[in-house]
Amino acid sequence: MGEQKVSSLVTGGGASAGPPLGPALGPLGVNIMEVIASINEKTKDFEGMKVPVTVVVDTDTKKYEIEIGIPSAAALIMKEAGIQKGSSTSGTEWAGDVTMDSIVKVANTKLEKSYASSLKSVAKTIIGTCVALGVSRRKNSKRNNC
Repeated sequence: MGEQKVSSLVTGGGASAGPPLGPALGPLGVNIMEVIASINEKTKDFEGMKVPVTVVVDTDTKKYEIEIGIPSAAALIMKEAGIQKGSSTSGTEWAGDVTMDSIVKVANTKLEKSYASSLKSVAKTIIGTCVALGVSRRKNSKRNNC
């Protein structure tokens, strides 16, 4: 039969054998709890964030590989800012703030999977996401627009 792929968005460190993964993996004959435990181990650094995950199963040998994607820029920024959601009126009300170091950290995380040619261009995209979320840049304890 060959290879089957199961892709899903899971909560980092909190995947379960329930839908969507369990029912999709069941017919492929792999040990579901073993796969879930492995996914949770690999995504624990992204705790609480939605993480794209692909499980590639060899249906003949029942061996599997787990590919972990990177959460969205918005999810990474909200984690850095310590907030659960962005501002509903960005530009008027700020939901939180981040340091320039945090912006660079998020940009570095996204750079590998980005088509951008430089860290600077990814950082500009991240700053744009900050503005859309209503997250400002912290500088000398004053709030400045990203």
